[in-house]
This record gives sequence, structure tokens and C-alpha cells, in this order.
Amino acid sequence: MLHLKALTDARWFAQVDAHLDEILIDHAHCEKKAAGTALNLIFHYVEDRELCQEMTEIVNEELEHFHRVLELLEKRGIKFRRLRPSQYGSRLHALVRKQEPERAVDRLLVAGLIEARSCERFSALADHVDDPELADFYRSLFESEARHHTTYTRLAQHFAPEEVVNLRLEELYEAEAAIIAEGEPLARMHS
Repeated sequence: MLHLKALTDARWFAQVDAHLDEILIDHAHCEKKAAGTALNLIFHYVEDRELCQEMTEIVNEELEHFHRVLELLEKRGIKFRRLRPSQYGSRLHALVRKQEPERAVDRLLVAGLIEARSCERFSALADHVDDPELADFYRSLFESEARHHTTYTRLAQHFAPEEVVNLRLEELYEAEAAIIAEGEPLARMHS
């Protein structure tokens, strides 16, 4: 379903083990950014009623996830604060083409790709951590992240034929795999 070209490796799990608090804080920021992305798509493609409806639902879900992560942080005595973000998202967004309708396709596919990576990371975290509460929390997010990925990919077909969308998605999957393979020194959800 996710079709990611690279799975999470040992380097990232070492970051999780050494800096779980930063991973959790970054997760909250990721949920907030995901809500912002969906809201931004509503503003840019307001004429697409189905897209607006689907994005409204995603905004609401992502904000709910944001609040759930904030509650988790508070319960664990971890202060929510600003963190320098990873370059993952900005590097993917740099691949978005500038002209419409290609821009719409890419924006939706990049958003879906980020959701797919989040989904994969949540599953990996659930299996990796020794904390049952945290494992259950991450398992509970898996389904909605997978659904978001599917929604974004499907909506890209409003702007280009399915075969064009699928070809571009393959290109973006390859680029994403290269970005994730490089990694980053910061402990982040997408480092």
C-alpha cells in the first residue's frame, strides 16, 4: 500500500533510543504542519469541492493528533518547544513543479508521501519502543496516516490522469528514498 522504496534503518532507531523526547516533540510539530498543509490546499484549490471536503477532514484529524501528542508530552513531563526541523519536508517540497496543474499533482503527492513515511515510522516506533502505552499510541495513528496517503494520491488524479500521477509518484518515491537514506544528524520523525 505505501510503496516506499526505503525502509527505516538502524541509524534512525539509534536516534530514537538516544533522543526519544525530541522525536515526540517533533511529532507534535509534524501533526501541526500536516494540518497546515491540508488547510493551505483548501485555499489554493477552493474550486474543487471534493478536495476541500477531504482536506477539511484531514485538518480536523491532524489537529486532533496534535492535541493527543501534546497530552502525551505533558503526561511524560516533556516541555513542548520549538525545534529546528529536519530538511526532509523542505527537500521534498523543492521537487514540486511550478506550473499548474503539475504543481497541484506534486503538492498532493508530496503530502501523501510524507503521510506514507509517517505511517511507516509510526509502525516502526510501535514495534521498537519498550513502552506499551507509547506503542499503542503509535499503532492507533497508523490507519489514519495510511488513509491520508491514499486520499492525497487519489485527489492528485483530479489534476492529471491516473497513469501520469502514478509515473510522477514513482519518481517522487525514488527521490524520497534518496533523501531518507542520507539521513540527518537531528533526531526527528523524518530524519
